Amino acid sequence: MGKTKMASPALNNTAASERSALERFFTPASVAVIGASDREGSVGATVVANLVQGSYKGRVYPVNRKYSTVFGVRCYSSQKNLPEPIDLAVIVTPAASVPGVVHDCVDVGARSAIVISAGFKERGPEGLELERQVKVELSRGSMRLVGPNCLGMMNPWIGLNATFAKNIARPGNVAFLSQSGALLTAILDWSLREQVGFSAIVSTGSMLDVDWGDLISFYGEDPKTQSILLYMESIGDARSFLSAAREVALSKPIILIKAGRTEAASKAASSHTGALTGSDEVFDAALRRCGVLRVESISDLFYMADVLSKQPKTRGPRLTILTNAGGPGVLATDALIANGGKLAALSDDTVASLNAFLPAHWSHANPIDILGDADPERFAKALEIAIDDPASDGLLVILAPQGMTNPAEVAKGLAPYAKGYNKPLLASWMGGKDVAEGEAILSAAGVPTFSYPDTATRAFNYMWSYSEHLRGLYDTPAIADTLAGAETRRQRAEELIGSVVSRSRTLLTEAEAKQLLGLYGIPTVATHVARSEQEAVTRAAQIGYPVVVKLHSETITHKTDVGGVKLNLLNNDEVREAYRSIENSVSSSVGSKAFQGVTVQPMIRTEGYELILGSSVDRVFGPVLLFGSGGQLVEVYRDRALALPPLNATLAQRLLEQTKIHVALQGVRGRPPVDLAGLKSVLVAFSQLIVELPRIAEVDINPLLASPEKVVALDARVVLANPKIHDGALPRPAIRPYPLQYVSRWTMKNGHEVILRPIRPEDEPAMRKFHELLSDETVYLRYFHMAKLDTRIAHERLVRKCFIDYDREMALVAELGSADSKVPVIVGVGRLSRRPLSEEAELAVVVADRYQHQGLGGELVARLVKIARTEGLKRIVAEFHSENSAIRHMAVHGGATVERTSDPSCFRITVASN
Repeated sequence: MGKTKMASPALNNTAASERSALERFFTPASVAVIGASDREGSVGATVVANLVQGSYKGRVYPVNRKYSTVFGVRCYSSQKNLPEPIDLAVIVTPAASVPGVVHDCVDVGARSAIVISAGFKERGPEGLELERQVKVELSRGSMRLVGPNCLGMMNPWIGLNATFAKNIARPGNVAFLSQSGALLTAILDWSLREQVGFSAIVSTGSMLDVDWGDLISFYGEDPKTQSILLYMESIGDARSFLSAAREVALSKPIILIKAGRTEAASKAASSHTGALTGSDEVFDAALRRCGVLRVESISDLFYMADVLSKQPKTRGPRLTILTNAGGPGVLATDALIANGGKLAALSDDTVASLNAFLPAHWSHANPIDILGDADPERFAKALEIAIDDPASDGLLVILAPQGMTNPAEVAKGLAPYAKGYNKPLLASWMGGKDVAEGEAILSAAGVPTFSYPDTATRAFNYMWSYSEHLRGLYDTPAIADTLAGAETRRQRAEELIGSVVSRSRTLLTEAEAKQLLGLYGIPTVATHVARSEQEAVTRAAQIGYPVVVKLHSETITHKTDVGGVKLNLLNNDEVREAYRSIENSVSSSVGSKAFQGVTVQPMIRTEGYELILGSSVDRVFGPVLLFGSGGQLVEVYRDRALALPPLNATLAQRLLEQTKIHVALQGVRGRPPVDLAGLKSVLVAFSQLIVELPRIAEVDINPLLASPEKVVALDARVVLANPKIHDGALPRPAIRPYPLQYVSRWTMKNGHEVILRPIRPEDEPAMRKFHELLSDETVYLRYFHMAKLDTRIAHERLVRKCFIDYDREMALVAELGSADSKVPVIVGVGRLSRRPLSEEAELAVVVADRYQHQGLGGELVARLVKIARTEGLKRIVAEFHSENSAIRHMAVHGGATVERTSDPSCFRITVASN
């Protein structure tokens, strides 16, 4: 979340951030161990010994009424007797006593706690009740809690070992967060042998309070942490995780390994943590939305942390392999292709340059086999040529030690190419002691080095996957008008669903389902209900033959299962026969009450592709979208891709690209492409339907016909949640949708009407033009210095300002109507940025010069204060330039507190929003 200050009316970026709510947790000045002991082998004794006998310099207070001293340190009978409010309480008492211990910690003002004790929700109902009691105690104050059922936490930089592992990790730049304490101890032992360091090691336990989102947010701002590694079994609060991960992934790699790919492993993980694990396919879809890299092995966690810290991100999947041995090159190629990578095609210029100095028998292709007698000079010259080929996205150099090879000298020759080429360079020095010196040289130069080439190609493919995930965060989608009539369509859709629920139904008829789709602009086949044989004939004659007759039922989900679909009917007699046949089939199969008539529809020639578009509810991530090949064999082909809603045009394109049918949709073997723009519009509209109507449990549009001329839903099925579930208990999207409730119109003093609305990713072009409207004076007051235009409108900056997480930040733009421009004209921006792990936000407002003094700045401030109240924020802080008398006047008259800061050119205003 950005840090900004107010001036002109705007905020400046230089305000110092308040201490994080978790900072005392991870860098405590005082630690109490509640349940301390000197009994050898006990958890209480191990934790105290780690703190008092290690290098931690803070104050340590053992607490246990049975002891007067523990390891020579005074022991207190209760935390109520401690001489000061403690930063961190480490609780190792039996589970049944923990609620009472937490109660006392809150009473004495403890700022944070770790509950190492086990015996909570992993035990079942009794443990769940204990967790409920702990939550009640936490709600009485502001104390944060990690655990229960965890190993504890280490901060090697301050010598803090608040765990029951005997050794402390070496200081480093990797934060390792794990739901498995046993895995942490194993990794710790390995890291000491391999001299790998950590900025932190945290055992999360069952995450009763502090969750993945909290931890990612904290280490995302930690200057000693360069990358974050996660071992995950259950995700907990999906929205919190995705929100934090997306914010942090733009600046630091987040690399994750998750247990539970198979059903058996998922059950084991669930029993371990006592939490739901959710669908693994859906989990992968979620990671694509937040820039997190998932790997398959523990070793890959650390490989990729090393690779991403040393080398630039790859721009594509094309790898050039340079080797002095044919076999390893072939193995590397197999591993590369099998996992989604591609061999780079050597350009004619590259081949010619290599021909000029390589022996005649070199491979003349990629992999570039420079033969077994290659000396350091041949390696270096070949690399220099290959790395400049624009068709290559990365390089892998493989060395197999041979009699005429000097691995160390080759490494010295390659080291200068480690930096400055904007594409990754990897190495595989195969062997043992003979290549060790060369490996060390390459590692010191910043070239990740692997013992085996297939491991190196796997790392490259992971790099490409990571780059692809990040590209999804940086791409600017095409402008799409999704706001027009949004409130009206939602109201009408809710009325339609309400009428179904009021009759205690959960299944919409096909006609109702298509009516619902139509409200969101999704084309459907005209569908007419006929409740008698004669009405069916009349409807068919009105439509014109041929027609389709289908079962109309409020209870039957799949019409084909009961003979409820008759196609290509050519005359009245065939319609009559179809009506009678469907009625008889349904009556004999499930009873006559399930038959409420038929629907009559035009017979659409399926000259196109039958697709499926649907939605279901995942128990962890909420609504999930499905797209792929459709028709009757949809479950046989299983060509599908999943995504989390909502979508924009770019995300819709990514969803299409994940399916095999996408190749055909673009045109194949002389067939023209389908209406891809229309198809993407349908995907975006469908995602809006799903996020706006939480009572929908399932949707199937199958088939969705896509042809060059049109995209149309031929059939649709909609299932609602149980009517007994109240609205507040319905699943919510894991990614917060666009907040339509904050869209409104307002008139400036000059009579011009503007739309005040939350910012969208599509607004980047409009924001670029907005910055062009700002004068030097406005820019100076906004940033407290002259920020250059090219800096302010850089894509990397604007995408973060436009593609925001509405749970973390709310930005309102003032859009001025313009009939002659396809790009909205933005004349003012207000931004409310929630400070991490707090209930405080920073406010920013800036108005284009031509529209200042029209009341717009004040209106944006007022709207943002109101939004802050709605979002549960307690305080708003803004700093503004002392020359900005208008803002100071507005703040004072608006009930804000105004005070000087240590900077004489700056004032601070504070508004209580609750």
